[in-house]
Amino acid sequence: MAQFTYKVISKDGKNKKGSMEAADREKAQEKLRQEGYTVTELKEAGALDKEITLPGISGKVKSRDLSVFCKQFVSILNAGVTIIAALDMLSEQMDNKTLKRALIEAKVHVEKGGTLADAFRLNPKVFPPMLINMVSAGEVSGSMEIAFERLSTHFEKDDALKSKIRGAMTYPIMVCVVAVAVVIVIMVAVIPTFAEMFQDMGMDLPFMTTMMINISDFILGKWWLLIIIVVAIVVGFRTFAKTEVGDQFFSSTVIKLPIFGNLVVKTNSARFARTLATLMAAGIPLLDAIEQVARMLSNKVFRDGLMGAKVQVAKGMPLSKPLRDMEVFPAMLVQMVKIGEETGNIEDMMEKVADFYDREVDVATESLTAAMEPLTMIVLAGIVGCIVGAIYGPMLSMYEGIDNI
Repeated sequence: MAQFTYKVISKDGKNKKGSMEAADREKAQEKLRQEGYTVTELKEAGALDKEITLPGISGKVKSRDLSVFCKQFVSILNAGVTIIAALDMLSEQMDNKTLKRALIEAKVHVEKGGTLADAFRLNPKVFPPMLINMVSAGEVSGSMEIAFERLSTHFEKDDALKSKIRGAMTYPIMVCVVAVAVVIVIMVAVIPTFAEMFQDMGMDLPFMTTMMINISDFILGKWWLLIIIVVAIVVGFRTFAKTEVGDQFFSSTVIKLPIFGNLVVKTNSARFARTLATLMAAGIPLLDAIEQVARMLSNKVFRDGLMGAKVQVAKGMPLSKPLRDMEVFPAMLVQMVKIGEETGNIEDMMEKVADFYDREVDVATESLTAAMEPLTMIVLAGIVGCIVGAIYGPMLSMYEGIDNI
């Protein structure tokens, strides 16, 4: 697929420019004409014209982007603007290129008579099933604005939840990076100097000192092999994690870890409750809601458990029973689901549960940070201490020998 830059005139006489991908120039021109544009300039993009998407900046559509989109969309609809005009307005001002292109395609589809939900289905990697189904329900019931308001709130809180997790992991990751950097500097710049001194003195070295010198020699002489080993380990780790067995192993292991496991359980509980409440409040059937919630959770233990729960609910069993049998959700969540089933108001119960576990995630995040700070410092001090001991141990022994003489 080649990338082309274009300048066009829209149906309302506005000049527009942008870029697109197509098999060739003729296909690109045909696509623009189908969208109702009059092409004034169309050429293949050069190296400086091509869109460069940096990871994490504009290529991926995040929950924050979807929250902003839903909030702006409902505001425009409440102002009496048509869906087509709203899509056109939002696509023009959207910073995220991926979402921008998806909104343009959605506008073209709606202009041809398609529904907005079907238009969003054209880009399933941009618009999650939850959004599509809630928009579809909103179109049927005539409550499109309410659907987008709920989606905006949901994505906003989902992004806040993810931000808490990222914040909790930032400190230990940074400390680990610093620890690795310190060890490398010591191995490359400090130990070789002492190794030459020990060699000149011809003294017998302890095992720890010999090991440190050998590691230093390996890093200096075969650093390229070290890089290959590290890359192979990382690639192997990621490849294994993507397999069914690997995903199951890591998902079940992380739940059992002290402190981390508590955070994982509470995070998944908050997302489960929030998403289920949002879907059911929009009129999505319980079975469909359970399946969509399961697909949104990254942990395979929770995901597979909920898919099994869907099968049990389809057979007539209340949702609280398979949730309890999973033995991963907190007892309070299961009890609140049971109360919601008995009162016929699961969505309100789940909203309360989601708010509760959002606060619990805050507490768990603070506990994780508080526990990781001294732990990482102890680990770092232990590593550096071992290296220093291995270097200065022989020197102290040498000085003691001199004193005895």
